[in-house]
Amino acid sequence: MNLRRILFLAAALGAIAAAACVCVVALSFAVYAVADIWLSTAGAAAVVAGVFALFAVSIAAMATRKAVPKAASSSKTGDENLLDKVMGLARERPLVAVAAATVAGVVLFRNPAVVAAVVTAFVSGGAAKGRK
Repeated sequence: MNLRRILFLAAALGAIAAAACVCVVALSFAVYAVADIWLSTAGAAAVVAGVFALFAVSIAAMATRKAVPKAASSSKTGDENLLDKVMGLARERPLVAVAAATVAGVVLFRNPAVVAAVVTAFVSGGAAKGRK
């Protein structure tokens, strides 16, 4: 990837982060407005802090949870193909899989030639196995 694409990717990730921040602020105003109906101003602020503390704890728990090892069904001989390895990674670490899928989507959206190359590789995949 060249510098220009890296900068565009960084700008896109920054825009996504800014949009997420705007959504969090808007949600906090909405929670405050609903809590302010039944509670005092300080109580409503405490409810907002509690809701977002719970949200932060749940996100941290999802990000740091331990992966549960597979049972004896997985192949330890190294016969797994690439798709099995990728699916195993996605099951063990879903946040990493979401991030990788997002980056892959952005790269594929920015460069349609990569899509054509991937489709060509999958279509001609059977023919390439016959040659050695």
